[in-house]
Amino acid sequence: MKQLSKLQSTLFLIGGVLMVVGAGCYAFLVAQQVVCWVYLVGALIFASMQVNQTYEGNNPTIKRLKRIMTTADIFFVLSGLLMVDSAYMFLRDSFSDTVTYLNLIYNKWVLMLLVAAILEMYTMHRIGSELKKEEAE
Repeated sequence: MKQLSKLQSTLFLIGGVLMVVGAGCYAFLVAQQVVCWVYLVGALIFASMQVNQTYEGNNPTIKRLKRIMTTADIFFVLSGLLMVDSAYMFLRDSFSDTVTYLNLIYNKWVLMLLVAAILEMYTMHRIGSELKKEEAE
């Protein structure tokens, strides 16, 4: 795996911290209309830095896992967008009635975040073990 520079590593860490702070504060109802943006900015920084960390080898397993990790990054960003919508209800007017909006969109950021976190943990663990196997060979 290509190593990130010190600046990129710092931005990666800051993005992760912003995501945790944003999601935690939003879940505990602390200034939701502000922290939703904090989470979204963190998710964008985190995802962009993770996409910059490329794999330059030939192992198809690691390449597949890297694509899954990119999918998780997309889910993190979509989670942020849904969180912003849950705070401001931008999309409510796009639906014929409020009940449909509430059933389909409102607070679905939690589901996206859960899926992204599970994919992220799985791929990070598997990539680490695959890189160790690759070094042992």
